[in-house]
Amino acid sequence: MVMKRYPNGISGEFFFMKRAPESRPRSIPVCSIEHHSGNVIDFPVVQNLATLLWIVNLGCIDLNPWYARCDDVERPDYLHFDLDPTPGASFVLVRGTALVVRDALAEIDIASYAKTTGSRGIHVYVPIVRGPTQKEVWSFAKALSLELARRNPKLITAEYRVAKRPRNHVLVDYNQNAWNRTLASVYSVRPKPEATVSTPVTWQEVKRGIEMNEFTMKTAPPRLRKLGDLWKPLLEQKGRTNLARFV
Repeated sequence: MVMKRYPNGISGEFFFMKRAPESRPRSIPVCSIEHHSGNVIDFPVVQNLATLLWIVNLGCIDLNPWYARCDDVERPDYLHFDLDPTPGASFVLVRGTALVVRDALAEIDIASYAKTTGSRGIHVYVPIVRGPTQKEVWSFAKALSLELARRNPKLITAEYRVAKRPRNHVLVDYNQNAWNRTLASVYSVRPKPEATVSTPVTWQEVKRGIEMNEFTMKTAPPRLRKLGDLWKPLLEQKGRTNLARFV
């Protein structure tokens, strides 16, 4: 877990912190990851309620996990697309882009799952069979994003440079698949006045026209009790896409 700390609340400055504090309880497990600089960083591993509460007590609001497990941090379990509106774009366009991404993946027999970001966009995830490296997963995401932008030039951009991105478009951000990048986890509360939550949604709901403020700290628990965990398939081994056939 990469810690994103808000020591002064949602209105104050935040900072990212990778290394678990040396003063942590001895019960907090860590994952030692060597970076390209040669530095070895001990990341906290959150697998139980006690560790989660410890993370929250450090001022972490949204939670930012890696996409790979500790025994092989080079080979992720997920491919994903971060759909982020550029200035002037509405959430209607984000929903439309999510459906475009879903349909493009379905064309090549890849099942995908959606969740709100809790902020402005939608995350589209694909659970994959572990094998391809993070760089290979990134390359696949880049190629698909560029193709979608080519097919839908009035709706989608894959432009990496912020200054070059067109207004009233939705960025299909493939770069979040790069090594050491993270996104807000499913069920993360976001630092918003409404306490919006990154929530799994069905594709039928996306098509119907969900809004971000439907999913908050107040509404997420009863929704989970009613519908169950829509993100459960992403933790299962069966049904995962064998991305190796594309890379």
